Amino acid sequence: MKIIIIGAGQVGATLAENLASEDNDITVIDMDVNRLRELQDRLDIQTVEGNGAHPDVLDRAGCNDADMLIAVSNQDETNMIACQVAHTLFKTPTKIGRVRSSVYAQYPALFNDQAIPMDVRISPEKEVTKHLSRLIRYPGALQVMEFANGKVQLVVVKAEKGGPLIDQPISYLKEHMPSIMTRIAAIYRDGKSISPDGNTQIRANDEVFFLTAQRDVLDVMSELRPLDTPYRRIIIAGGGNIGERLAQSLEKEYRVKIIERDPERCRYLSETLNNTIVLNGDASKQELLLEENIESTDVFCALTNNDEANIMSSMLAKVLGVRTVMTIINNPAYVDIVQEGMIDIAISPQQTTISSLLSYIRRGDVVNVHSMRKGAAEALEAVAHGDYRSSKVVGRSIASLNLPDGATIGAIVREDSMFVATGDLIIQAEDHVIIFVTNKKQIPAVEQLFQVGLTFF
Repeated sequence: MKIIIIGAGQVGATLAENLASEDNDITVIDMDVNRLRELQDRLDIQTVEGNGAHPDVLDRAGCNDADMLIAVSNQDETNMIACQVAHTLFKTPTKIGRVRSSVYAQYPALFNDQAIPMDVRISPEKEVTKHLSRLIRYPGALQVMEFANGKVQLVVVKAEKGGPLIDQPISYLKEHMPSIMTRIAAIYRDGKSISPDGNTQIRANDEVFFLTAQRDVLDVMSELRPLDTPYRRIIIAGGGNIGERLAQSLEKEYRVKIIERDPERCRYLSETLNNTIVLNGDASKQELLLEENIESTDVFCALTNNDEANIMSSMLAKVLGVRTVMTIINNPAYVDIVQEGMIDIAISPQQTTISSLLSYIRRGDVVNVHSMRKGAAEALEAVAHGDYRSSKVVGRSIASLNLPDGATIGAIVREDSMFVATGDLIIQAEDHVIIFVTNKKQIPAVEQLFQVGLTFF
């Protein structure tokens, strides 16, 4: 695909890196020539210096024959105008824009072909908030991803001693929990992928990816590690967009406090939030954390825009006795370093945002994509269309499919029912098929498998 990206910030740069590695024709527009030069030095992409909302700049970038425009600059208005210009002057088929302000979300009528023609609105803040909320609802999980409108969850946990399945073959799970439908889709051991079968033994410290229905997540987790007690007390460091959204999503069920340095922002938060305690102060100050009983707090979320401040306040909170630390890290180079230390979960807003974009870039009817392990692996939800003649999957058993190496079908959702993938399960038209791909290079082969032939039309 020919894709134009507006904005060479952290989201735009990470997006360019992911898409360029898949042989897409990528052009990045930004006003900062140094950012563009750095990107061009390490990626096989084109760059254009200028304002992405200006028609002449879009023209120079080749918008007249682009398949997609992705506007992810830091300015909502620039992104919206860029989509408007691309639609009006260049008839760009797909326009995706980043809209950070929650004010615009209150007026959905703005976004249509007669007003602001933005086909898809993305909000990194919203995506990160959903990601954090799911982690807080499932203590001990490293990542929780939803498929089929929440009917199925893909959960990542680190196996620990004390879990009944440790040092047992995976087939033991079915014997031990016969009424629960679950499938272990992948295992990472010492950083390397293992394709599991019934005889594979799970060891302590394995990173285990399993699929199950939402209601059964905690039951399956309890087989892989001792269950943590539910979280109750949450402290959020940083009252920006993400901190505000997270407090709103949690305050009805949890005891939430926000620590924010800016007095004006504190005043706004105290008027906006209904059941959250707002504290004016610095989350890296030991005295403040001790006053707020950090040692009896379940989760400390560091959500400011400053990586170093997030890391230092998180480490301090951990030393002072908080159970779990979740930290936003914008610099990808920091993520692996900090997760080896005191920080339990490091969250990359860029990778979280990319997952929400990939479903619009994947070929075939792919309705959901989750990027994992820094983009090296993906879980996809693809809809099977056509019939036996026009489709490579419909009317066929899973065992007979020509799946590429590293690709595993984990489950099928048919209407409101979930079916764990077995070799003799037949895929029907309109089934939602959940595929786990450990080698990203095999994505095109998976996409091709779910594309229908011309006879279908």
